[in-house]
Amino acid sequence: MKVGVVGLGLIGGSMAKAVKKKTEHEVIGWDASETIRYSALLMEAVHGFMEDGNPKDCDIVLLGLYPQLTVDYIKEHAKDFKKGAIIVDCAGVKRMVCEQVQAVAEENGFNFVGAHPMAGVERSGFTYSTAEMFEGKTLIVTPYKGTDLGMMNALSMFFKKLGFAKLKVTSTEEHDQMIAYTSQLAHVVSSAYVKGVLSHNFKDFSGGSFQDMTRVARLNENMWTELFLANGDNLADEVDGLIARMQMYSKAIRAKDAEGLRQLLKEGREKCIEIDEIKDFD
Repeated sequence: MKVGVVGLGLIGGSMAKAVKKKTEHEVIGWDASETIRYSALLMEAVHGFMEDGNPKDCDIVLLGLYPQLTVDYIKEHAKDFKKGAIIVDCAGVKRMVCEQVQAVAEENGFNFVGAHPMAGVERSGFTYSTAEMFEGKTLIVTPYKGTDLGMMNALSMFFKKLGFAKLKVTSTEEHDQMIAYTSQLAHVVSSAYVKGVLSHNFKDFSGGSFQDMTRVARLNENMWTELFLANGDNLADEVDGLIARMQMYSKAIRAKDAEGLRQLLKEGREKCIEIDEIKDFD
């Protein structure tokens, strides 16, 4: 089987390396950057490259592009995809991508499945991609209603070969709502937190909490701006909710309300224990 990977950044590069290392499939890649293409070839992440990014003859095409570039690429190459081919995007938001390409896929005879690997590191780019990126991780998939179950089963087997331990099937709406809370909000908080006036003096004053809180502030601002705005309704709600909860702590502290503060902290501890129990059960 011929697998195409378009966009050889952190996720796309890791997909290419994982497919090449862990499966028998032929991997052909593409990236707009000639430097990245050269690096991918030198590191033997791919067997070769698409001609000008054309996905013809690929049985599966994995898209590691920003959301709007994903939509643009699919529309531009709609007639180039092999009939019956499976196109999987790995963008961090699903509504804006999936809603725009469903009709395109149906009209041109290829299959489209939205996906989002729950994997990554705080640094971006092909340099940090690895074949082991997806070991033990979850892949969220948002197939359209009526998607062929046999195809989804085959796709599941394919991704498990890359190291994924679980495929979580959900709707585009639930995906974007949950990702606003579990991922995007954390990046907003980290970015805001690291801007504190005392941040440069953290050395010798942190046992690790500061590094934990600021780790994901080392983000790609171009990609995350697009992701945040594409999911702006959900993310703004989460930011506003966090601010409201933080204000409760601030008021209790300023009022020297020991009982009120103790209750807030107790509620947080109990919620954390609930989450840990869910994680342990999983």
